[in-house]
Amino acid sequence: MRKYEVIFIVKPMEEEATNAVINKFTKLITENGGTIDKEDRWGKKRLAYEIKDCTEGFYELLYVTCEPACVAECDRVMKITDGILKHMIVKNDEE
Repeated sequence: MRKYEVIFIVKPMEEEATNAVINKFTKLITENGGTIDKEDRWGKKRLAYEIKDCTEGFYELLYVTCEPACVAECDRVMKITDGILKHMIVKNDEE
């Protein structure tokens, strides 16, 4: 098991729709054998540049412990999810 930081930007939507997208990924991680150590909601922020015709986005940061296969699946699903503007998954080496 390794530690990762998963950060993603959700399209500006209503609160229920935003929570649904976030819950989709927390559920995906836990179903694939991972654990969410910490969840940090940064909230709605203005983007530095326009992404997919959006000037704002809802930032979400997850600290996760899981296997590399779980991260690969999460990355794959994030790429095909319409509600995600950008995402990045980083291996956390701090031990």
